[in-house]
Amino acid sequence: MTALAVTGATLKRVLRDRTALFFMVLLPVAIIVVIGVTVSGFDQFRVGLVPASQAGPVARELTSDLEEAPGLRTRTYATADDARTALRRAELDAVILVPNHLDTDVRAGRDVTVRVLVEPSGSAGHGAVSSVSAVVAEHAARLQAARFAGEETGSSFDDALTLAHAAERAASPVVVRSETVNGQSDFLPLGYSYSTPTMLVLFVFINALAGGATIVQTRRTGVYARALAAPIAARTLVLGETVAHLLLAVLQSVLIVGIGALVFDVQWGDPLAAGALVTVWALVGTGAGVLAGALFRTPEQVHAIGPAVGIGMGMLGGCMWPLAVVPDWLRSAGHTVPHAWAVDAWTTLLSRDGDLGAILRDLGVLAAFAAAVLTLASLSLRHRLTTGAGA
Repeated sequence: MTALAVTGATLKRVLRDRTALFFMVLLPVAIIVVIGVTVSGFDQFRVGLVPASQAGPVARELTSDLEEAPGLRTRTYATADDARTALRRAELDAVILVPNHLDTDVRAGRDVTVRVLVEPSGSAGHGAVSSVSAVVAEHAARLQAARFAGEETGSSFDDALTLAHAAERAASPVVVRSETVNGQSDFLPLGYSYSTPTMLVLFVFINALAGGATIVQTRRTGVYARALAAPIAARTLVLGETVAHLLLAVLQSVLIVGIGALVFDVQWGDPLAAGALVTVWALVGTGAGVLAGALFRTPEQVHAIGPAVGIGMGMLGGCMWPLAVVPDWLRSAGHTVPHAWAVDAWTTLLSRDGDLGAILRDLGVLAAFAAAVLTLASLSLRHRLTTGAGA
C-alpha cells in the first residue's frame, strides 16, 4: 500500500459521509449568507418614502431620485401612519413625506417644504436627513433652472424643465473625489465580502479539526495495525493521511471561493496572492486536523472539543469581528493564533488592493505556523502508530 492509496481510501470515506459534506459545504454557505445580509447596508440609511397622493411629473421625479440615491435604502409606504409606525419600531432611520401638491406649488412659484421625520433619540436619523437634503437640493436646482429658463424665454414650465434635463445630461458634471494619502483600511468590505473570507478562515480550520475524527476512527478499528503488519512504514500512513486532509481543506477552500465569486460577487483580489493564501491556510488546517487525530482517543472527543477550540481561536483571531475595534492588548493576543494573520492578509487583498508582495509577511507567519503544526502532527501520529500498534 502506497501513500496515495491511503489518501484515496481516506478521501472516499469522507466524501461518502453526508454529515461531513453538510459541514464542509452547506453550513459555511448558510452562515456566509446570514452574516453577509446582516452586515450589508451599513453605509446606507433606511428611509421610508411616502409618495404624493396626487403625483405629477415633478413629484414622480423626486420620488425616483430618492429611490436611486446610493446613500439611501428606501422602502415605500402607502400612508404616513404606516411609515411613522415603522420609524417608532426602529425599522427606519427617517421618513420622507413627499408633498401632495408639489407639482401645483412648483408651477405657481411657491416655496415647497419636503418633511423628513426622525426619532429624536435615533443617532442615524440626522445623517439620513443630510443625505435626503442633498438629493432634494439637486432636484430643486433642476427646478430652479427650469423656472429661470421659462422666465427668460417665455416658454412653458414643462418645456423649460425638459430643456434643463437636456442641459444637465450634456454638461460635464463636477465630480468631487476625496482620497487619503497613504490611507489604509483596517476593515474588510461590508456584506458578503466580509462574511465569505472570514468564514473561509473559520470553517476550513474547524472542519480540518473535525476531520481528525476519521484518523481516530481508523486507529480504533485496527486498520492501521493491519497495515503496519503488512508491513507498511508508519511514515507512509502519516503521509497518506496528511495529503488526504490537505486535499479536503483545499477542496473546501476552492468551493467557498468559487461560491463567493459566482453567487455573492466577492472580488478576491490578486489571483496569485489569493491562491497562495488559500494554500498556506489549508496547510495550517491540515496540521491541526492530523494533530487532533493523533492526540484524541475517541471520535466523540474530536467532535466535542475540536469545533469549540476552532470557534474560540476564530473569535480571538478576528473571524467574528474586526480586531481593529478591540483594545490593543486583545489585538496582540489575537495574533497569537494563525487566524488573525489570515484575516489580515484577506483585508490587505480585498480592502487595500494588495498583491503577493503586500502579504508576504502574513504568509511567512502562516507558513511558520503550518510548518510547526505539521511537524508536530506528523511526529505525534507516527509515534502513536509505532508505539500503540496503530491504536
